[in-house]
Amino acid sequence: MDRFSEHFRMDEEAIKVYVAEKLKLFENIEDIKVSEIGDGNINYVFRAEDIKSKKSVVIKQADKLLRSSGRPLDVDRNRIEAEVLKFYGEVASDYVPKIYHYDEVMCALTMEDISEYENLRHGLMKKKIYKNFAEDITTFMVNTLISTMDIVMNPWKKKEDVKKYINIELCDITEKLVFTDPYTNHFGTNIVLDESSEFVKKEIYDDEELVFEAGKLKYKFMNNPQSLLHGDLHSGSIFVTESKTKVIDPEFAFYGPIGYDLGNVVGNLFFSYIHSDIVMSDEVEKRAYLSYLETTIAEIMDKFTEKFGRAYDEKVIDPMAKNPLYKRWMIASILEDAAGMAGTEIIRRTIGDSKVKEIESIESIEARVYMDKFLILLGKSLIKDRYKIKTGKDYVALIDKIKKLI
Repeated sequence: MDRFSEHFRMDEEAIKVYVAEKLKLFENIEDIKVSEIGDGNINYVFRAEDIKSKKSVVIKQADKLLRSSGRPLDVDRNRIEAEVLKFYGEVASDYVPKIYHYDEVMCALTMEDISEYENLRHGLMKKKIYKNFAEDITTFMVNTLISTMDIVMNPWKKKEDVKKYINIELCDITEKLVFTDPYTNHFGTNIVLDESSEFVKKEIYDDEELVFEAGKLKYKFMNNPQSLLHGDLHSGSIFVTESKTKVIDPEFAFYGPIGYDLGNVVGNLFFSYIHSDIVMSDEVEKRAYLSYLETTIAEIMDKFTEKFGRAYDEKVIDPMAKNPLYKRWMIASILEDAAGMAGTEIIRRTIGDSKVKEIESIESIEARVYMDKFLILLGKSLIKDRYKIKTGKDYVALIDKIKKLI
């Protein structure tokens, strides 16, 4: 009987058998070394290597229970991730790992091992410079996002795709943890330092205008199936070398507003910025690295706008959307969404329950309180002033503005 005819959560020994006997990727099971490499909250990720040939693959399996809490979670998320990565392979092949196999029964995705790449978040915390990152990530976003717009796709195919990528449970997680709890603590998931609690209450919970604007962004997230999004495009889902970029983990993928992906990328770079500002002691080195991050933030916004505009002219088929005024309106609305979504990402990672390493690694309470204030005020500005934040220069200008308020 086929051991893998029914779903079960695999461990390292089971992975050995799986890649050798089920997938037949390796000849001798005795030569296979398996290690668990995942550090996420949802799935299980393994690396399998033939120690003689040095051939290796990565297997990502979805279990029926959430890894972090043990609560049930639909395994269809892995099917969505597999299909999205295959689509990315068609429109942005240089920026994603190759997909070798997807097992519908085991909910296991087998893909290229990109161990020579480093997690972007970790690399930036080590103060590394990735000169091609802005160029790469903007090409990836433009290629993947514009290809799935109504004004580019056959509208019948688009509507079928929207149904195929309905991602109910993971969207529910985002709606609660990104767009609701940070502003209301309705579900009681926020984690706030005692020393920051009054500041959070005053600047977030009691700011009716902020809560209103965040609510509008939540509504747009829920009701604007503009493009097929990655849905969780933060620094931990991006891997880099000095010259290349790979995007992984699109398990939160669904059809939503383009600005959500763009805002997530830019928003996460501000965590690298404030972390560097606090931990770097040499003022000359600090200024140089902060300048690099500022340039990267600005370039991502400006390069995205430029590339999206070119792709728009080449790909749009809807006759109404070819109107220059329509194009200008579309790009302005995407940039407005991006600023607001960057703000929601910053605030939720600062006071929500899914914090980033840049924050959690700081032991000084005084420094943590400063980070909280900087990030909260920055996030608020991005949300409330998103209608006039359009260029990379606008984002960089916020940094000095916020520092003067603390």
